[in-house]
Amino acid sequence: MYYKEFRGNRISALGLGSLRLPTVSGNTSSIDRAKAMEVIDQAFTEGINFFDTAFTYHKTDSETFLGEALSRYPRDSYYLSSKFYVGARTDLDHVFEEQLARCQTEYFDFYMLHSVQEQFLDDYTDPARDYIGYLLRQKEAGRIRYLGFSSHAAPEGLEKFLQWYPGFDMALIQLNYLDWTMLDGRRQYEILTEHNIPVWVMEPLKGGRLVHLSQEAEDILRAAAPEQSIPSWSFRYLMGLDNVQCVLSGMSSPQEVHANAEVFREGNTLSPAEHTALDRAVNAFRDSFGVPCSSCRYCCPVCPADLDIPALIQGYNELTVGGEPWKLFHLTQIKGPMACLQCGACAKRCPQRIDIPAVMKQYAALR
Repeated sequence: MYYKEFRGNRISALGLGSLRLPTVSGNTSSIDRAKAMEVIDQAFTEGINFFDTAFTYHKTDSETFLGEALSRYPRDSYYLSSKFYVGARTDLDHVFEEQLARCQTEYFDFYMLHSVQEQFLDDYTDPARDYIGYLLRQKEAGRIRYLGFSSHAAPEGLEKFLQWYPGFDMALIQLNYLDWTMLDGRRQYEILTEHNIPVWVMEPLKGGRLVHLSQEAEDILRAAAPEQSIPSWSFRYLMGLDNVQCVLSGMSSPQEVHANAEVFREGNTLSPAEHTALDRAVNAFRDSFGVPCSSCRYCCPVCPADLDIPALIQGYNELTVGGEPWKLFHLTQIKGPMACLQCGACAKRCPQRIDIPAVMKQYAALR
């Protein structure tokens, strides 16, 4: 495993994000212990030492599971990260104590304010709540080693947040070669670099969308580097960004862990010729790209119609881009886009800034 130094710590360049650990069939809120343990054990075998979770992942079962899984290893053999999401609970002091208990630890190596977006800026920065004061006190007490935040904010919102408090140790942002321009990831990366804040990356494969590209785009990449897998291009692209400390990947099987870890054996960044090929492939891919949903599911808890929005968007993309919606049999088992109330609650929570009601309306018209 390829490691990078962070304040005297050797952190694996590839980290494991727990949002996509295998779950029990029919229950996305309950982690399949046996299968997920295999994922964690494979991660240690491959040299991965950074594990990320959050209060809301799998409705808190992610933290509980990681507490069980990681307790089998020496505490100084890994780095554990978790987060507080003001959209779920506002009582940070109680949440923090619950998280420590669930994770079976006395401290978090990294702790973040979760999903900083424009609609939550006032909540996180509210002086009456004094979230930052509480976390700094926990840091002083040794219960948090490094303090950070995860962000889905636009560059302007990110700047505003850092003007409020510039002293964060790290930040986690969504970054990949598609979102570099599509979601202005470049400017977000530049802002953090200008503030001397190391970058951790989430969604390096955009929720799996960059595992398989259009045929034209894949042909371009294979011609440029036949020995490289399609997903490896995104990882190697990120390795070339000097301020990227760690790339988090949500891995669901030991095989995925091994395949991704193979890419991180050394800092094998893209050559100038490969960068040129990737630019061509991205342009070709955009021509066939549908709605850029990353399946984060932040929209689902606020939907009054209880729609499985990521699944419906997947169906819409298959219908409008792939033309083969029959592959998604599970769509026949859930509520369709016609059930959308057009309330807009989902769009306010969407990190990708997708106009979800408009997509549902268009999808309903196609059906």
